[in-house]
Amino acid sequence: MRYIKKITIFLLILFSFQIGCISKTFDFKKLAKSDVDMVADIHLSKSIELIKQLTIKLYKRNPCELKSGMTPQLRIKQIFTCPVNKSFKEINFKQRIEAIKLCFDQDFKGDRIFALISGLYSMILNSYGNRCEFFLLNQLDEQKLYNSARNIEILVWRIRNKHKKNNKLFILTDEINENITNLSFERILGKLISIQDIMALIIADKNNRIINKIIFSTTTAFLPISF
Repeated sequence: MRYIKKITIFLLILFSFQIGCISKTFDFKKLAKSDVDMVADIHLSKSIELIKQLTIKLYKRNPCELKSGMTPQLRIKQIFTCPVNKSFKEINFKQRIEAIKLCFDQDFKGDRIFALISGLYSMILNSYGNRCEFFLLNQLDEQKLYNSARNIEILVWRIRNKHKKNNKLFILTDEINENITNLSFERILGKLISIQDIMALIIADKNNRIINKIIFSTTTAFLPISF
């Protein structure tokens, strides 16, 4: 019995050592993920990275929107939490599309970049079911992903065409003149649209469903994603 006990302890120690070695090279969470889950992780991570880039660029182009004591990095720390922070009093606790709309509200006196980015981020996260990571039992909705892509297209149109009462644009982005051509904002938003569309197609194929490609105009209201 004593011999068997020693062998058992030895095997347990050996097994623990092997697990320790394996854990350095293998993430056990992957066992609970399908290929689509890992693709969703990558796409969401890339979208967040792009929105952070957009945040910094927008504040550089519109420095007057950054309120006293704030920096782009502090704003990023405030906005990019998962789950989404719902306690932003300065944008009336609004999220998703309603927060984006504040950016183009004539009467809004707050930070328009903050409203736009927090709305865009919470809309994207909502299209992924408000999850930060995906596992086998999680389900995504292809229509939400598709609608969010169309909403970004509507956002692009509003940024380019919506003016304040003084006839100045609410938000300055791309610049085209005889000396400067800067289309970096358009490229970032274009990448976001592509990511959402690709994910919508992947999920539609996985769910064996057809996306309802709603006829819309960029000048119309935003499409619903909270159904």
